[in-house]
Amino acid sequence: MSTQAQSFVSDSPILLAESPVSDTPRIDSALEAEDSTEQWNIHGQSTYIVQQKNNFNSPYYGQNSLLNKSEGGGSKSYTFSATAFLGARLWEGAEIYYNPEMFEGTPFNGQLVGLGAFQNGELQKGSFAPPVYYSARAFLRQSFGLGGGKEHVESGPNQLAGNIDKNRIVVSYGKFATLDFFDQNTYSHDPRTQFQNFALFSMGAYGYAADTKGFTYGAVVEWYQDDWIFKVARLAMPTIPNTIQLDYSLSKDYGNQIEATRKHELWGQPGALRALFYQQHAFMGNYQNAISYGQETNTTPDIVSVRSAAQNSWGYGLNAEQAINEDLGVFARWSWNPGQTETQTLDISRSLSGGVTLKGTTWSRPNDTVGVGYAINGISASEITYLQQGGMTAFIGDGALNYKNEQVFETYYSAKVYKDLYISADYQRIANPAYNSARGPVNFFGVRAHIEI
Repeated sequence: MSTQAQSFVSDSPILLAESPVSDTPRIDSALEAEDSTEQWNIHGQSTYIVQQKNNFNSPYYGQNSLLNKSEGGGSKSYTFSATAFLGARLWEGAEIYYNPEMFEGTPFNGQLVGLGAFQNGELQKGSFAPPVYYSARAFLRQSFGLGGGKEHVESGPNQLAGNIDKNRIVVSYGKFATLDFFDQNTYSHDPRTQFQNFALFSMGAYGYAADTKGFTYGAVVEWYQDDWIFKVARLAMPTIPNTIQLDYSLSKDYGNQIEATRKHELWGQPGALRALFYQQHAFMGNYQNAISYGQETNTTPDIVSVRSAAQNSWGYGLNAEQAINEDLGVFARWSWNPGQTETQTLDISRSLSGGVTLKGTTWSRPNDTVGVGYAINGISASEITYLQQGGMTAFIGDGALNYKNEQVFETYYSAKVYKDLYISADYQRIANPAYNSARGPVNFFGVRAHIEI
């Protein structure tokens, strides 16, 4: 999938550069013949990302700190993934998809710690060497046409070519990634081809449902009506935060979300605005409870020691994209959550991000893309106090904290080198890593290779 600006606004879900799972992307301007309808298809992708960081300033470090070279953190970080996308039609409006996947890789330090917004979206899958093999997705999709004219959908990963009603209801059930459906954006949604930092390819403070490999289980209902798209979902969360075991009953540990998208044209160019609200209901710990218990027992606060069932959290996000012309596009996101409970995704309670991407048409490289993005992230007052008292979360904890907002700058250049093979150079600068002004800034230098078939 190319990262350049599109001539239409797609709500096609492409998370972790893996696959769209909705009926909207790749729509032709003219309706194709009925015989172009696919009964089955096979696609694939492979992505390799390698990164190194500088020997940044670190006067002290703790259990969950990102380490510099002198502290033993000089090794590279890399990820390597390969995915097969298998799809078939079952009956009228019904499609089934299955994605076997291979993954190998390791974060810096050998574990994913030390940042609010991690520098490689593929690292959500964990640390594995030698590689592991698993079923990434297995889901059923049923579409119900509501008229409004026809449009043709091209063949793609988890997408069968065919003619569909512009207005429709789509129900998806099974295993997939939350961000396959929610928080989409044409210019920044795919760390395998676009921005790689978590706070740029997604809303940083969106606590979406995911196991340790980034996938979930549940049901999503989408309603497409003219220029509007409405989505609702109940999705499984881990029975213990940040672990692999999901609550398949969808009754104890789950996430609810609703999102509305409004497509538009501004000065003749496509754009979209999205608003999302989500709720978490799960087995989690509360920061204030951990602080209070630590004071009562004269111990360092520990979020794990105060976990209890049926804890609730919530949040919201706003997401905008706008094409300036056929080559240039801009995007922006804002997200917020109260930050009272331990994270199920990232240690971010509020995040503002934005950026721009430009195709290389003006320098005779129309399939190349350059992107520049920036994000600023923060955490809640109760989590700040918890960290200042020496507490640790699943991902951050330096043993002490001189709080300041974490700031992320990222730029990349993606070059098409042969058919569907893209090579990218990526640079990120993260100031105040894990919200600690005493450490950093950290500079990350990376190379990415991505191919699709």
